[in-house]
Amino acid sequence: MQDEITKMIAADLGIAELSVEEQQKLIAQFGEVALKAATVAVLEKLPEAKRAEFAKLAEASDPAALKTFLDVEVPGHEDVAKQAVAEEVRKFKEFQTA
Repeated sequence: MQDEITKMIAADLGIAELSVEEQQKLIAQFGEVALKAATVAVLEKLPEAKRAEFAKLAEASDPAALKTFLDVEVPGHEDVAKQAVAEEVRKFKEFQTA
């Protein structure tokens, strides 16, 4: 299943013609950039007074508690994150064609 997902991501990013090793490396790097973009986008929607609480939950590595917190404090946070990732994909594709 992971191979299928990797192929799909590689196709979306336009890197399917590269070797599998190069694809995996770029996807991993892109994943880090996309995760950071999604986190920043959500944090921008989070009230300043709640950011310390967010940081504590993130450090505790409790995804369920973090999701519950964001559900309350940033309604629609999942859509915000998806939009940020989609924007990173768009930028990556634009960079490739430049």
